[in-house]
Amino acid sequence: MATEAKADFTSNLGRIYTIYTGGFIAFVIFIAILERMGVPNTILGYLFVAFTIGVYAAIGILSRTMQVDEYYVAGRKVPSFYNGMATAADWMSAASFIGMAGTLYLLGYDGLAFILGWTGGYVLVATLIAPYLRKFGCYTVPDFLAFRFGGNAARIAGIVVLMSCSFTYVVAQIVGTGLIGARLLGMSFEMAVFVGLVGILVCSMLGGMRAVTWTQVAQYIVLIIAYLVPVVILSTQKFGIPIPQLTYGTVLSEIQIKEAALGVAATASHIVPFARYDPLNFFALVLCLMVGTASLPHVLMRYFTTPSVREARSSVAWTLLFIFILYFTAPAYAAFAKLEVFENVIGKPLGQLPGWIYSYGKIGLIQICGVNAVDVATITAACGRIAGHTGVLGLANFAIQADAIVIATPEIAGLPYVVSGLVAAGGLAAALSTADGLLLAIANALSHDVYSRMINKNAPVARKLIIARVLLVVVAVLAAWVASGRPADIVAMVAWAFSLAAAGLFPALVMGIWSKNTTSAGAVAGIWAGFLTTLVYLVVTRYFPGFGVDYLGMYSNVSPTTGRALVDLAKIKAETPQIFNQGMVLINHPMASRVGWFNVANISAGLFGMPVGFLTMWIVSKFTTAPSSEMQSFIDDIRRPRGAAVMIEK
Repeated sequence: MATEAKADFTSNLGRIYTIYTGGFIAFVIFIAILERMGVPNTILGYLFVAFTIGVYAAIGILSRTMQVDEYYVAGRKVPSFYNGMATAADWMSAASFIGMAGTLYLLGYDGLAFILGWTGGYVLVATLIAPYLRKFGCYTVPDFLAFRFGGNAARIAGIVVLMSCSFTYVVAQIVGTGLIGARLLGMSFEMAVFVGLVGILVCSMLGGMRAVTWTQVAQYIVLIIAYLVPVVILSTQKFGIPIPQLTYGTVLSEIQIKEAALGVAATASHIVPFARYDPLNFFALVLCLMVGTASLPHVLMRYFTTPSVREARSSVAWTLLFIFILYFTAPAYAAFAKLEVFENVIGKPLGQLPGWIYSYGKIGLIQICGVNAVDVATITAACGRIAGHTGVLGLANFAIQADAIVIATPEIAGLPYVVSGLVAAGGLAAALSTADGLLLAIANALSHDVYSRMINKNAPVARKLIIARVLLVVVAVLAAWVASGRPADIVAMVAWAFSLAAAGLFPALVMGIWSKNTTSAGAVAGIWAGFLTTLVYLVVTRYFPGFGVDYLGMYSNVSPTTGRALVDLAKIKAETPQIFNQGMVLINHPMASRVGWFNVANISAGLFGMPVGFLTMWIVSKFTTAPSSEMQSFIDDIRRPRGAAVMIEK
């Protein structure tokens, strides 16, 4: 009966998610009606959070399971279309939903390095890795490393890299839930972090990958609607065309006119390349993000859930399409946001600024005259200390962090609160979906690869799943505790995760699949060499100022107590007014990262570790015993598209 119920569910996915989408749209319309009736925004915010998290929780509870293959790989029954949607939700984290348009707002053309890297990585996933891991038939990436390279040495190395990159990534997602929750619910950031944690756990704890998969499909629907609605409305209002990509060029022209009227020299150009990143750092970042995308365990484990190798390959194509929809919209979103700032914020008297500025100022996302915009008195006093200030907000005195751009744009443009709540709900869906995948990757590595494979190989199924759930809760609480401290350089830390994965896992995965002569000793040595090279470069350039120099050209130094960049605004204003006049918050942004060898920014540290990993594997493999003929036959077999999985988990 259980099997029949599962089959019936998968055969009716289209109808189920069509009803869900209609229900969600009806809920948004209901909230809009309540807003027109005068219901306070705080109550509307609570309704948005309660409804969306409630739906995710219901899916998670209904998907609970005590079967190992259901918990770890959703029974390998997820159709490629829905796996692509779930993977897109897993991938489009708070960094993509909240940070992408903000990064383009601040960096202009050079911010496209993130889009090129994150989307281009799926080409590598489709052609080099995903289908072959699916043919292998494992539960986790360390499983593949252990079997291919014989023993626990490779498994342990893979687990260390997985934990290092996934934990830093999941902390960023929980910070995202805290920022959105604080804005939407009006509570403290620290409390909002743990509210978000509850949402994460109810989605994933009981049902594992099965629950996470069907929840992520629902979350993708929410996040893509939420992302498109405000920019479609703005495009329609201004130009009568509901396709923002078609009006993007006109918006850029209007921005240039506004800049000229304000007397601002070329801000972050959306047309001219290499104004912020030099070519070396631009393409190094693209490479590290591409290779990191193809190496992140929480992304790769999604392709273990498809029914076949063919479905794994086609689900990568669906993933890319679903990601493309958001990333193709992000540049237009950034342009519309910048135009709205010029039209509705800059040039206003300090006493007449809109109330949303203070809402974001209280959580540290907006600064005016160098202080957090917590209230009128605070910013008036701060601006009064600036010689010659007229009491009117100028662009040079307005600073908005990248994380605020997407969630603040509806309020900047004066759209109804229901749109702001919708965007916040979408950002929450993005953060929760990625956090679910990351926590599951970490917990599965600890429960399956450490406990089941190395400590207690004969553990009963029930105990395995209990251990997995307990570890999931422990890791989640630890990540929330770290996130509640608002760690510095969170955007840079996410980029660090990509470099660590690129250097530690990509060479082993590629050589393990495509080179029959790579030995166990070579793989283990290469993993550690690439990973440690990248880690050392990151730590030394970030925390030992005497080693590196600041990427902004010595416009800042590093605090000896906090290790954070201290930007010399006076020097920037005097020497490069185009940067100062943007009102950019450079602290905690990748642009403020430090450089070392060959002036490579440390967010692209994988540029050094990855070739070291490949070279070490090749050299050590030359001087160690070649793999057995059985292993070489196994490698040939996983590269054949037809046939059953090579390794069937029990």
